[in-house]
Amino acid sequence: MPKPQPIEIDCATKTARANPHERIAFVGGTNARGTRWKLSQQQAIDGIKSARWSFYVKVAGHAVAVVIARGVWGHEYLKMETDESAPAGLLQLPDCP
Repeated sequence: MPKPQPIEIDCATKTARANPHERIAFVGGTNARGTRWKLSQQQAIDGIKSARWSFYVKVAGHAVAVVIARGVWGHEYLKMETDESAPAGLLQLPDCP
């Protein structure tokens, strides 16, 4: 089985929802050719589950993995592996263009 393609996330589009687990709508970044990409949170989750992609965020020059988490009601969402339950690290990224 091929390894998932590692992709850096450098932005996140947020919603106005109060629950932090539901605030990420899209994640995005720049590919190797220098063009911007953007995926819905669900597309990114599906890509991780299918082993197509693995995502990370650079923090102080180090790659921190983005993982799938599950809320208390079973809702799946993305968060950095260093975050507690809320996706605090992704919520601090700038908005995607």
